[in-house]
Amino acid sequence: MDQKPTRTRIIDAARDLMRTAGLARTTTKQIARAAGCSEAALYKHFASKEELFVTVLGERLPGLGRLLGALAVDPGERTVEENLTEIARHAALFYEESFPIAASLYAEPRLKARHEQVMREIGAGPHLPIEGLDAYLRAERDHGRLRDDADTRAAASLLLGACAHRAFAYDAAPDLRPPVDAFAAGLARTLMGGLSRPAPPASRRSPTTASP
Repeated sequence: MDQKPTRTRIIDAARDLMRTAGLARTTTKQIARAAGCSEAALYKHFASKEELFVTVLGERLPGLGRLLGALAVDPGERTVEENLTEIARHAALFYEESFPIAASLYAEPRLKARHEQVMREIGAGPHLPIEGLDAYLRAERDHGRLRDDADTRAAASLLLGACAHRAFAYDAAPDLRPPVDAFAAGLARTLMGGLSRPAPPASRRSPTTASP
């Protein structure tokens, strides 16, 4: 018998079922059965399947939200490009794992509408990583490490959109999916081309300086 706490077993079972059957077709009854508990016990820990879904994203998938929150408070000693590379790496893995879970909702319009309503009620949703990355980039701009006119919202959308598209575009051909480390580094390097502060003009030689 699995000796893990009930809450842990429920989250693990939800992750496994949602990854194989999809969010739309996974029921709380199935999750409870796989976790070795009653459905009533599941609802003592989670108010809805949507709340459980958000918990799976936050506690069992790569910690994108935690990373963004921490960097927005303290960008740290690394360069912006190094931080963006780490963000892109987490985001690429997060979307790679979460895309198969959520994709089934798009085949069930009524379930999708209900899911979105509940997500709004609990303050969750796929827009939150964009908000978090935008907040981090604004903090970097305020620290003077990005150009003053940097469009942080556009940059956040471009980086996360590319990571999400990597998961979608190669879902049917995972062997062709770009390796995550090289993908993240290239994405961050390219994005910095539009975010970096202009290089100071080269110093000019004084006209009184004698020629050699």
